[in-house]
Amino acid sequence: MTVPGLRDAVAIAPQFLLGGFAMLVLLLDAFFPRIHRRWLTAVTLLGLVAASVPAILELRGKGEPDRVMQNMLQADGYTAFFTLVFLIGGALSVLLSARYLEREGMAEGEYYALLLLTMLGAVVMAASINLLTVFLGLEILSISLYILAGYRAGRDAGDEAALKYFLLGAFASAFFLYGIALVYGASGSLNIEEIRTFLADAPSQGREPGNNLVLLAGIAMLLVGFGFKVAVVPFHVWTPDVYEGAPTSVTAFMSVVAKAAGFAAFLRVMGVGFQDRGVQLHISAVLASIAALTMLVGNVVAVVQPGLKRLLAYSSIAHAGYMLVGVVAVVRPDGGFAMGGGNQSQAMSAVMFYALVYTVSNLGAFGVVMALRRKGQEIRDVADLTGLAARHPWLAAAMTLFLLSLAGLPPTGGFFGKLFLLNALVGMNTPLPWLIVLFALTSVVSFYYYLGVVRAMYLDRPTEEHPEAPDLDMDWNMRIALGLSAVGTVALGLWAGGAFGLAERVTAAMFQSGGGFPAAMR
Repeated sequence: MTVPGLRDAVAIAPQFLLGGFAMLVLLLDAFFPRIHRRWLTAVTLLGLVAASVPAILELRGKGEPDRVMQNMLQADGYTAFFTLVFLIGGALSVLLSARYLEREGMAEGEYYALLLLTMLGAVVMAASINLLTVFLGLEILSISLYILAGYRAGRDAGDEAALKYFLLGAFASAFFLYGIALVYGASGSLNIEEIRTFLADAPSQGREPGNNLVLLAGIAMLLVGFGFKVAVVPFHVWTPDVYEGAPTSVTAFMSVVAKAAGFAAFLRVMGVGFQDRGVQLHISAVLASIAALTMLVGNVVAVVQPGLKRLLAYSSIAHAGYMLVGVVAVVRPDGGFAMGGGNQSQAMSAVMFYALVYTVSNLGAFGVVMALRRKGQEIRDVADLTGLAARHPWLAAAMTLFLLSLAGLPPTGGFFGKLFLLNALVGMNTPLPWLIVLFALTSVVSFYYYLGVVRAMYLDRPTEEHPEAPDLDMDWNMRIALGLSAVGTVALGLWAGGAFGLAERVTAAMFQSGGGFPAAMR
C-alpha cells in the first residue's frame, strides 16, 4: 500500500482548501468572538476563490486524468468543471446570505464552516471513482445540510424540516450503503472502473450480468440513494417541507449544490461503472420512468402552489427530472454509443451545462425572495410580490429574467440547457419519443406557474391583505450577487455554445484518454 504524497495533495487541492478554510472560519469565530461578521464572509469567499484556482488550472490543462489517493479519487476536467459549479453556487450563496443572516440573527462562524464542508463533500462526490468515497462525500454533504436546515434553533418549521431531512436522509443513506455492499458482493470490487471491467469480461466467462439479481438489487439501492439526494419522484417527499421550513439562504444553497453534486456522482457511477447492455437496459428503463414521473409531478403540483418557496421546491423537482433525461441518454444502450460514443459525450455535457445554468438562475430567484420583506416578515406567498414592479422595477425585472430562464425562454441560458438535453435525447440511435414529448409538454406547463409569479409582480392590484408592495432590505453583497446571477443567466444564453463546448471538451477528453470508459467507446 502506497502512502499518499505530494502529487495526491496537489490533485485534491480544492478539497484541502475547502476543508482548511472551514476550520479557519471556526477558529476565527472561536478565538475572536467580537470579530465583525463580515470578516467571516470575506474569509469564506477567499476560501472559495482559492479553491477555484486549481480547478481552473485543471480545466485549462490537457493532461491525462490523474487517479490519486490509491485510486479512490480522480482529478480531471470533469471534476474541475463540477467543482467550479459548486464554487459558483457557494460564492453566490455567501454573498446573498450576508445581510439575510444578520437580519435573522444567524451570522455565526458555524454557518460558513458548514457551507464550506457541504461543498467539500460535493467535490469529493464529483471526484470519486470508488463507491466508498462517493458514500463518504455524500455523508459529508448530507450531515452538513441536516444541520443547516435546522440552523434557526427553536423555530418549529425549521426543527421539523431538519428532523424530516435527517430521518429520510439517513434512511436513503442506509439504502445506498447496502447497495454498495451488494454491488461489491456481485462484482468483487468497489472501484467503478474495475466493476466496468468485470461486467465487460462476464460474457466471455459464461455469465450474464443483466440476469444477476444481486447486482441489479445493488444498483436499485444505489438509485434510491442518488434519487433522494437529487429529489426525483418518488424520493422527493422531503423537498417541499424542507425547502419551506429551512432558512431561505440554506434552501437556496441546498437547491443547487446538493442537486449538482448528486448528478456529478450519478453520471460518473452510472456512465462508467455499469457498462453492460443487459444492465443498461434495466437502468435506462427505470431512469426513463422516474424522469417522466418527476417532470410530471414537479410541474403539475407546482401549478397549484400559493407559497413561493414551495413553488420553487416543486420547480426544483421538475428540473431534476429534466437533468435525469440527460442521464437516460448517457446510460441507454444503443443510444449513447453512436459514432464512437459521441452522443453519450454530448448527453453528459448537456447535463453539466444544465447544472451550471440552473445554479445561476435558481440562486438568483431565491436571492430576490431573500431581499424582500412585508411588514417586517419574510415574504412567503406568490401574492406577497403584488406591486413589486411599480415599487422596485429593477428587482422585478431580475426576478422575471430568472424565472424565464428556469422556464426555458430564449435567449436565456435555461433555453439552451433544455435544448441541449432534448438534442441528446433525440440524437440517440433508439430515441424515446414519448419521453421527448413529455419533456416538451411539461416545459410548456412550467410557463404557467412561472408567469403567474410575473403576473403578480406586474399586473395584480393591491388587496386588503396586500395593500402595498413588499419592502426592500438588501446590502451591496446581495446587489452584487443578483447582478452576477443576472449577467450569468444572460451570458450563458448568448455564450451557450462556448460553455457547452467547454463541457464537451472535458467529456471528450474522458473518452479519448480512456478516463474509465470502455475501449469500445474511445
